[in-house]
Amino acid sequence: MRSPSRLPEPLGGRAESVGRRGCGLFPCLRKAAGAAAHLSAVGLSVYLGSLSRLGTSRFSWHPACMAVAVCFCMTEAILTFSLDSSPFFFCSIKAKVRIHWMMQVFAAIFSSIGLIFIVSSKNISESPHLTSWHSILGVGTMITVCGQLFCGLCLLFPKLINAYSVTRLRVYHATCGLVTYLMATATVMLGLCSDWFKAQVNGVLWYLCLIIPLIPALVVMNQINHGYLSKKKIEI
Repeated sequence: MRSPSRLPEPLGGRAESVGRRGCGLFPCLRKAAGAAAHLSAVGLSVYLGSLSRLGTSRFSWHPACMAVAVCFCMTEAILTFSLDSSPFFFCSIKAKVRIHWMMQVFAAIFSSIGLIFIVSSKNISESPHLTSWHSILGVGTMITVCGQLFCGLCLLFPKLINAYSVTRLRVYHATCGLVTYLMATATVMLGLCSDWFKAQVNGVLWYLCLIIPLIPALVVMNQINHGYLSKKKIEI
């Protein structure tokens, strides 16, 4: 007959111990993923800016401005509301909202400058416009960004619309913002497949550069999914 000390551990006890270990593990993983997203955003922006060799041509301003707009400004604007990796965790909600819309305004400014320079460059070289998936998706992304800015302005002045519309508009703004960010990420990745980028980067480094934009995209998807799509309300 077995002694009581050697009896198998109850299933519930094992589940509770695993749950306690999981509770400590997942926050660490989320913080590590958030840190990787910030490093990816800054690193890719700096790297593309250095590759563009600003001032050597009109085209050189296009990748640099777009990298700052999408990889840095848009990413950091969304991650401002992250509960795990926001560098502004000590700020109030109102302060985070201000930082968010300021970063989005900078993103719109830099992307507009980048668009102006690529259009100017093509006009000077008499090259046709909208001949690649990168350019077509880029124009579509710019249109959705304008829509998001208008939606954000409505949320900044909620007295212009009723309370019920504000609640729904917050959810639409977050979910449509996710679609916009994924479109912007896809545009960047298509840009990394361009002849200009492949002429300077190839081999393993090219594959690494192609993977890097996916890191913040996955973190942003997880953040918005837990904040809105899973019916958890984040007060903005």
